Amino acid sequence: KENQSPSLGKDRADTVIIGGGCVGVSLAYHLAKAGLKDVVLLEKSELTAGSTWHAAGLTTYFHPGINLKKIHSYSIKLYEKLEEETGQTVGFHQPGSIRIASTPTRVDEFKYQMTRAGWHPTEQYLITPEKVQELFPLLNMDMVLAGLYNPGDGHIDPYSLTMALAAGARKYGAQLNYPVQVTNLNSRSDGTWEVETPLGIIRAKRIVNTAGFWAREIGKMIGLQHPLIPVHHQYVVTSTIPEVKALKTELPVIRDLEGSYYLRQERDGLLFGPYESEEKMKLQDSWVTNGVPPGFGKELFESDLDRIMEHIEAAMEMVPVLKNADIVNTIAGPITYSPDILPMVGPHQGVRNYWVAIGFGYGIIHAGGIGKYLSDWILEGEPPFDLIELDPNRYGKWTTTEYTAAKARESYGFNNIVGYPKEERFAGRPTERTSGLYDFLKSKCSMGFHAGWEQPHWFYKPGDETGYKPSFRRTNWFDPVGREYKQVMEKVGVIDLSPFGKFKVKGTDSVKLLDHLFANVVPKVGSTNISHMLTPRGRVYAELTVSQLYPGEFMLVTGSGSELHDLRWIEEEATRGGYKVEIENMTDDMGVLGVAGPYARKILQKLTSEDLSDGSFRFLQSRHLKLSDIAVTAIRISYTGELGWELYHRKEDSVALYSAIMEAGQEEGIDNFGTYALNALRLEKGFRAWGAEMNCDTNPLEAGLEYFVKLDKPADFTGKQALKQIKEKGLKRRLVYLTLETDNVDPEGNESVWHNGKVIGNTTSGSFSYSSQQSLAFAYVPTELSKVGQILEVELLGKNYPATIIQEPLVLTEPTRIRLQKKGENPKI
Repeated sequence: KENQSPSLGKDRADTVIIGGGCVGVSLAYHLAKAGLKDVVLLEKSELTAGSTWHAAGLTTYFHPGINLKKIHSYSIKLYEKLEEETGQTVGFHQPGSIRIASTPTRVDEFKYQMTRAGWHPTEQYLITPEKVQELFPLLNMDMVLAGLYNPGDGHIDPYSLTMALAAGARKYGAQLNYPVQVTNLNSRSDGTWEVETPLGIIRAKRIVNTAGFWAREIGKMIGLQHPLIPVHHQYVVTSTIPEVKALKTELPVIRDLEGSYYLRQERDGLLFGPYESEEKMKLQDSWVTNGVPPGFGKELFESDLDRIMEHIEAAMEMVPVLKNADIVNTIAGPITYSPDILPMVGPHQGVRNYWVAIGFGYGIIHAGGIGKYLSDWILEGEPPFDLIELDPNRYGKWTTTEYTAAKARESYGFNNIVGYPKEERFAGRPTERTSGLYDFLKSKCSMGFHAGWEQPHWFYKPGDETGYKPSFRRTNWFDPVGREYKQVMEKVGVIDLSPFGKFKVKGTDSVKLLDHLFANVVPKVGSTNISHMLTPRGRVYAELTVSQLYPGEFMLVTGSGSELHDLRWIEEEATRGGYKVEIENMTDDMGVLGVAGPYARKILQKLTSEDLSDGSFRFLQSRHLKLSDIAVTAIRISYTGELGWELYHRKEDSVALYSAIMEAGQEEGIDNFGTYALNALRLEKGFRAWGAEMNCDTNPLEAGLEYFVKLDKPADFTGKQALKQIKEKGLKRRLVYLTLETDNVDPEGNESVWHNGKVIGNTTSGSFSYSSQQSLAFAYVPTELSKVGQILEVELLGKNYPATIIQEPLVLTEPTRIRLQKKGENPKI
């Protein structure tokens, strides 16, 4: 029923959704449809107010990300059926869409995207200029080298879409109340919420912020600063164009990437929307500093055609019939941007039962899929698949307003930039989150951005071509990384690992909590192990190293990108199970140096009286010691697989510790190495990486992690029962280890794997192997094709290269080599 006069209807709810744009309404629809009772959506003015109602409504299967393709795909499939299900027209047009390549680099990008789409069900084709012209006869063909074509793409009317979802939500029992403004939020000690409105209070089990460009205001009520900023986006609609009117079928949507605009048919005219450069684009920063004007609902901004003139000219050159068309309407409205253009979706670390679905630059295509994704996660206690790139916890205290503004400008301006592998973007850097060594190293290397940190990717030597030179093929870092690889294998190298996420867990129940969270056994005092947190369905939620430093006191270490993602899971489990523990995040206070290579022991021994010999300080042991009078926690572990230690210390001691180690290693020829060499080293050793070989899409058995999973330990760890069932049923696919015969290109993950003319799997990561002088990759393939010696193909830049499954690892780890030497065998390096 339509609420004429606003009322709350009830004072208790399971889930309160705040914000009635297409995303919030889609979530209400999906939760109610899945059978959740007591879903209440509150909207302060009317449904679609804000950014939904004026959107251009584009829908596309294409996304450069991997699992975001699933979100796009679900949305389109849902929108196709919505009219039939709800009886509401949605104005869905599906003429397909074509991305235009006008440069050879763009053609490479399309080939790069094709191998990333090949193992997905989405239809996507690389098409010739002739085919482009056949589909879109009004183009200036001098500018077209190729097209990337997605049939089924198109556009939908955002208002009608939202109304259809709202009708569906009501049909399944959700309550949509408007105009009802949320004025305050109070969290109660039992984890529930009080949602205050002018009409009274609702008690809710959880709240979901889907408030669009008001999301910051909602976040502020509970002390969170969501990194969001409204940008001005304009699109232009023309009057009737005779050549368009004469067409028998609707034109596909085109995206002219060099011109940086989209263009589609609107009735008998055309509609096009540009993304202007970061210097020209406009932010509504006053809303960030002073808040959104209270009455703002279905208003627009003043249009400004001068700002987009060069794009209008580019469009006229690409589609010449535009030259004689009249502009009848210019829409300039606010769209919310997060720093990296991707939305923030999921539960928030540090606040219980507070979920977000905010920061949508492309809310229309994301609404359906995200509604379903979040609904599944809320109801099942784990995400249906991995989307860590949307984790709200990828941002933190370092994400300041200045950073958000600089990044949003860049992201908007770079909307149609070439998407290279290993892409770096430099706006807003460095953040306040730098390691103790940043100033010391910044001029000597090429830095990469990791969760706010700057970390050396590779180091410069005289004669190198320095700087960031992205490419789809081997580029300026290829030889220097080989040099660093050799440095670690033959001498000794030092790497800054300070970005690691680092937590301390202690208290009477710490052993019990970790035994329940991790699939591995809890390490003894003075020992370290590699442990995995699994989801209830037996997927790999996280991989951490766990060290028991003192009885009942643990240090947990994870990758920089999953710091708050992992911390939230641990904290939630501790709260839910009532464990008596203290959990402290020490990430920003601690520096970490890795020292690795055959001379690592010899050099560190010069700085300490502690015995570092193999008999005394064994592999996977941890202890506190002093190096050159600096207190460190040393763990004998290295992701290089060579002899090495990770040295955890106070951040303010980083420079002194680094200098002492460099000084002590002069004679042995010590030098720096970066994360690119580290990746090549770990791949040769067959080490898996979280986020590549394993994540919430994979179980540990198919990923080859059986060694770390103790199904026979007494504790009933999360995911144990599911894993037993998975093991019983047998695996459908396995992670395999491939060598490839390539030319000037290397695999890097997410490429299609072929066999007998069909795509049968995907790579997860890859690199050049500097020891065997060929490419190396991990890949998932069906079990029946997973035997050593099996010949497959990997598609790179439009060409299939022969690949062979080999016995892993290519290079034995240092502890294994020592063990074999003691037995009198001759190990392979």
